[in-house]
Amino acid sequence: MRRIREVLRLRYELKLGQCAIAERLGMSSSTVHNHLQRAERAGLQWPLPHELDDEQLEQQLFRSATDTPPNSRPAPDWNIVHRELKRKGVTLQLLWLEYREQHPNGYEYSWFAHGFRKWQKQLDPVMRFDHTAGEALYVDYAGATLSLTDPHTGGTQPQQIFVAALGASNMTYVEAMASQNLQQFTMAHVHAFEFLGGVPRAVIPDNLKSGVLHPHRYEPVVSLPMQELARHYGTTVLPTRVRKPRDKAVVENAVQQVERWVLAPLRDSVFFSLAEMNDAIRRQVAVLNDKRFAKMDGSRMSMFLEVDKPALLPLPRERYEYASWKSAKVSPVDYHVEVEGHYYSLPYQYVGQQVDVRMTATTIEIFRRGKRVASHMRSTTRGRHSTVVDHMPREHREHAEWTPERIQDWAARIGPSCAALVTEIFASRSHPWQGIRSCLGILRLGKRYSPERLELACARAQAIGSPSYRSVESILTTGLDAQPLEKPPCNIVDHPNIRGAQYYAAHTGERSHAQ
Repeated sequence: MRRIREVLRLRYELKLGQCAIAERLGMSSSTVHNHLQRAERAGLQWPLPHELDDEQLEQQLFRSATDTPPNSRPAPDWNIVHRELKRKGVTLQLLWLEYREQHPNGYEYSWFAHGFRKWQKQLDPVMRFDHTAGEALYVDYAGATLSLTDPHTGGTQPQQIFVAALGASNMTYVEAMASQNLQQFTMAHVHAFEFLGGVPRAVIPDNLKSGVLHPHRYEPVVSLPMQELARHYGTTVLPTRVRKPRDKAVVENAVQQVERWVLAPLRDSVFFSLAEMNDAIRRQVAVLNDKRFAKMDGSRMSMFLEVDKPALLPLPRERYEYASWKSAKVSPVDYHVEVEGHYYSLPYQYVGQQVDVRMTATTIEIFRRGKRVASHMRSTTRGRHSTVVDHMPREHREHAEWTPERIQDWAARIGPSCAALVTEIFASRSHPWQGIRSCLGILRLGKRYSPERLELACARAQAIGSPSYRSVESILTTGLDAQPLEKPPCNIVDHPNIRGAQYYAAHTGERSHAQ
């Protein structure tokens, strides 16, 4: 579905023709035509609705064969036409006449000839690089490197040299980076766009592992961050064909010029930081771009300002933020996914399902079949949970909303006996959270009976030493709350032989004076 979305974007946002789209995405023109026809029949418009996920898009595009009009004209078998034309005396018009004999309602000759020529071009096309202004930015890494020096140990570490060049003017951008990993490769494109002050309509990398997951002649698989980069800047990524040096002749030449005019002059320089190295590179690149061409007038810079610069797409308002992706399975226990030791929630309906997680420096986004289902601020605390209340089942949500403090406030509004009973229940548990359910049950009895009766029932439950939900409920059910509390029995007997507290207090004082 991502490739179909890209076809629609290139057609309706960048206004590219079907052949141009096919070239950029490495697919046949007939496939592009088929995708666009399906979108048109489905009544889809660009941009696609935000809520339309991959599953819904697939249902709308790929319906049953009964959706095809029954009176549609049969298309010729171009393989047979191509084979028959190799025979002596056979012409395209003769084959069309035979086609119309079999299909009287078939296509006219003009469409027949045009369709065959179009199909024939796909057999073994020859790439002709007539570079259009602002059309393509070619990128690669130089074979030569520069090294950083550790000021403490004196050890050196080679740095990778990223090179990008525009097709029409050969305007060149160069940047040193620690490695060719996906994040640094992607962000180097961002820096190149900002250096140029605009965006080309296509980025053409070599089949680097950093940007191309699976090289393929027809359908190369570009990494998700590179796809996101292309969508953010309104461009497209078109990897070169494997072992086809003509596809990247511009950047091959740019790399050679960079090695001669940028890296070679800096070969004996000592750099202690990457920023220092890139400052020196920028100065040398300015010399290269201002250097006059050998066989034509002007320089890379002058041609860029005259030809490429006006044709570049504008930079978006917001800079692209790099994001990495991972697949994760939602925990079957607590509807969370784990990212670097922290756990992020998503709606409990996705328990046990496979999801895609998009990670930036500040956010975590969770997708299911292309639809975003949750978003969180990124946390670096390991072993903890980030949970959104709306993601919980109803029973979990109700439990999470109640705290011991909130329950005690509710009990105090009913009366002192109720508040004392709730406090006693919380105190009797090893952890206050263990008493929440019991206390909620008691307080909700006030809705079934009345707060006044509940207050009396709580007083009686305390008096008989039974502070529990079952006891309070039993008192209310049997109506014992309406009966006055009995005074505790008095065991003191009035008898002359019983001395009492006063006697002992007096004699204690006499012994103290005697001592």
